[in-house]
Amino acid sequence: MADGQGDTVAPSLLGHRGLLGFIGSRSLSSLGFQIQAVAIGWQAYAMTHRPLTLGLIGLAQFLPMLLLVFVSGHVADRFDRRRVAMACQAVEALCALVLATGTVRHALTPAAIYGVVAVFGAAKAFEGPSLQALLPSLVPASLFSRAAALNASLFQTASIVGPSAGGLLTLAGPGTAYEVCALMFVLSLTAMGFVRLEQPVRPRGPVSLAAVFGGLAFIRSRPSILGAISLDLFAVLLGGATALLPVYALDILHGSPMALGLLRGSPAIGALAMSLLLARRPIRSRAGHLMFAAVIVFGVATVVFGLSRSLPLSIAAMAVLGAADVVSVVVRSTLVQLGTPEEMRGRVSAVNLLFIVTSNQLGEFESGGLAALIGTTPAVVAGGLGTLVVAVLWMRLFPSLRRLDRLEAV
Repeated sequence: MADGQGDTVAPSLLGHRGLLGFIGSRSLSSLGFQIQAVAIGWQAYAMTHRPLTLGLIGLAQFLPMLLLVFVSGHVADRFDRRRVAMACQAVEALCALVLATGTVRHALTPAAIYGVVAVFGAAKAFEGPSLQALLPSLVPASLFSRAAALNASLFQTASIVGPSAGGLLTLAGPGTAYEVCALMFVLSLTAMGFVRLEQPVRPRGPVSLAAVFGGLAFIRSRPSILGAISLDLFAVLLGGATALLPVYALDILHGSPMALGLLRGSPAIGALAMSLLLARRPIRSRAGHLMFAAVIVFGVATVVFGLSRSLPLSIAAMAVLGAADVVSVVVRSTLVQLGTPEEMRGRVSAVNLLFIVTSNQLGEFESGGLAALIGTTPAVVAGGLGTLVVAVLWMRLFPSLRRLDRLEAV
């Protein structure tokens, strides 16, 4: 997994100025997104005092991605991905300004929030594939797994800092939080403007259904990529216990809201630690075995968390779960991006993002529904065991993924 050359990793990555601009842009955008999510959730619930409001906000953001997934991938493959990302960040900044103005003027309603969130979701639907497809163009293939790990570490940092910053800013008023978000998106756009790379000439044939759905067809034709994406889909779908954390914190572990905060933050902390480790000591060999091992550890950690009645043990299990997830993410993202022709990366990235978002959304629904039927602890334990079954089954169904060795050779 490591080559003993960790000390040389940072200078190698820092020498690529385009990568610094890219990572700075994505980190600022992620931080703004996290702050805005807290402010919107707080403000919308304060307006209605109905949990359904929060569900509708999530739906308003998810539907545009579902509806635009194939179109956004096609756009990322036909146009300058850097400019597409910048245009999306400009729309996101405008959405934040609309929310800030509406708040200051006391003109914001739940319906208006749903509308702005839907526009924001549409911008994210186009931004995501463009950013994912852009990263492989910024570093050599030999450094991509390190760059992906560094990118993941900063994303996890935003996931840890963002909600706390969002809470503090919302205390000063949601309008203040939205103004800061707008600034974050503008800074993100500015950082992306410093990304310079030689854009390859991509074929721009006539728009057709075959071209738009080309990413899906490509994934089906590559067993290793299909196996990696579907393994993550079912592992998160079955093993996701995040939706049930409030039940564990308050009813099973008999903790306080602080306990819930610790449980929610633990996966991100574990993920951040593993991301930093992989950035310094990248995966050199047996990548397929490591990916399956990470999914198995994810399942075992889920079972341990489900059975735990100790807050420290539960926190540790969630941290291990987050760390294992990052190993799987780095292998999958490297395999998907380096194993896809440059002219197809936008469409393949769009399908990959749809799988990720769907697994998270449906995973929360599956966990909550199963807990209502058989109880919270049996639901979480069953999900963890299901993840283990999927990992073993996928080893047999996708032997090429299991035999994957060096990521750079993809």
